[in-house]
Amino acid sequence: SFTLPTPGLGQYEALLTDDLVQSVFIRTLRIAAVVTVVSVAAAYAITVVWVRGTPAQRLVAEFCILVPFWISVLTRAFGWVALLSNRGLINSWLQAIGFISEPLALVRNEFGVIVGMTHFLIPFAVFPLASAMRSLDDRVLLAARGLGSSRMRTFWTVFVPMTRSGIIGAAMIVFVFSLGFFVTPAILGGGRSVMIAELIYLRIFQSPDWGLGAAISVVLVLFVGALMALLFRYVRPKQLI
Repeated sequence: SFTLPTPGLGQYEALLTDDLVQSVFIRTLRIAAVVTVVSVAAAYAITVVWVRGTPAQRLVAEFCILVPFWISVLTRAFGWVALLSNRGLINSWLQAIGFISEPLALVRNEFGVIVGMTHFLIPFAVFPLASAMRSLDDRVLLAARGLGSSRMRTFWTVFVPMTRSGIIGAAMIVFVFSLGFFVTPAILGGGRSVMIAELIYLRIFQSPDWGLGAAISVVLVLFVGALMALLFRYVRPKQLI
């Protein structure tokens, strides 16, 4: 990044002036933010059931957590294409019941990318949340209930704040993973929702522009490193396991 095509910082200056690179960075941050919010929210609900549910509920939650790890990311991406495409299961079913007359654009756009990435990343958000929930002192929750707090109020004002470290850890893990995603956005985005990792691939192997591709990679690594440093200021590493 400092030597190609000529020695200097020209590639990093190009990052500030290249509209395509800037739009890809903004798109990546936007998609990563949405995926983080949706993944952590879904993972929180699953983790509550997994940690505090009945044995049957825990078994179902554990099944939902573990099954995605048994399927490769490539297989899952093509599975979502089959579900979300114009002739896929979802559009076919919606048209069959008369809910829509024309297929919805559910794939080869940001929506498809977000769905695929969220499905992949939910299990990774579960583990820091589970660690935080298992460390709770149930006596605090019982005290809140004994003082007249409703079950729902206890959940929002006591349970959720006490799992803040798990929420922060899960959000940071999902966000960092989202920044470097390649396979899922490439397949479900269909070249219309290019993210940073795909842009690096295109610059190095198709343009080819090794210098700019390397500069983008360096910026991404530094940004992720800064996020991880920020994470460990608020969450101890053992809380992420």
